[in-house]
Amino acid sequence: MINADDVSSNTWISRHEVMQPKVVDDLEVSTLEAGRTHLLALTLLENAAARPIRLPLLVARGSTAGPTFGVTAAIHGNEVNGIRVIQALFEHIDPKKLRGTLIGAPIVNLPAYIRYQREYPDGQDLNRIMPGRANGNEAQLYAHLLMQRLIGHFDYLVDLHTASFGRVNSLYVRADMSNELTAMMARQIGAEIIVHNPGGDGTLRAAAAAAGVHAITVEVGDPQVIERPLVRKSRIGLRDLLEDLNMVDPDGERNEHAAIECGRSYWLYTDTGGILRLRVALRQELSAGDEIARLIDPWGQLLRTYTAPEPAIVVGMATNPVARAGARIVHLGVIAQPR
Repeated sequence: MINADDVSSNTWISRHEVMQPKVVDDLEVSTLEAGRTHLLALTLLENAAARPIRLPLLVARGSTAGPTFGVTAAIHGNEVNGIRVIQALFEHIDPKKLRGTLIGAPIVNLPAYIRYQREYPDGQDLNRIMPGRANGNEAQLYAHLLMQRLIGHFDYLVDLHTASFGRVNSLYVRADMSNELTAMMARQIGAEIIVHNPGGDGTLRAAAAAAGVHAITVEVGDPQVIERPLVRKSRIGLRDLLEDLNMVDPDGERNEHAAIECGRSYWLYTDTGGILRLRVALRQELSAGDEIARLIDPWGQLLRTYTAPEPAIVVGMATNPVARAGARIVHLGVIAQPR
């Protein structure tokens, strides 16, 4: 039992000294001391109380010259697995032995993150309006400043995501596999599945690529949780990629690179409402006609049976059994034929 006196005096809490981040309005890596990891707070814009919104950044500037490698997370505010991936990666990087610069932005959509929500506070999905607009609405301006003050400094980008609420994901990569460099990046992450996707729809990956940044997207599990096995595998995969780019020396840890590669992917949706009962698991390989899900009514009567329209693998799936008409069922990847 905790004594009330102990609670009032906080004797059960251990307090630790923390470094205060340096506030910056732009990312000028050349002004940072080499061979060190720096904690920065990057100002983007101001809120309605005229107080600045500042993104936390970790910047490891190597002792020797090299490329700038960026890792971003939580462009959707509920995607927290990537936050811990970035922290863990920096714990395994010695800036004195780093060639180039490693930049981590663990919470890109800070206003959504502090509200435990996915979208920017005005209801827009930041990952659908990139690169934003200098004279646009609130979310568009935020996206524009993010590109100008952060993403534009990168040579390489790995953008970390998770599933949204009501869904689960395998550890998978979306990348333009027709591009030799981004295909190499995708294969070094140690993902379970790789989906060829050239990008588009206002995503951060597409906006970065249009700005000349070699970019891939990595989906790391489920929303609003930190899953240690996936965090560890993702951290090792990012380190493997840095090794292959000759930014760090090998550390002896390597992921198995046995990802199943898919030439395309798509979601299946319900055509009426009901209670959804899935009959498949993540990463399960399906043949055409295999049963995927059943939809029942409140009395337990079977309404629909959904089957695989073609051979595929389960990349992600819904977890919410309460399904409106048009609800997501499963995300299917169509396995690419060997070249």
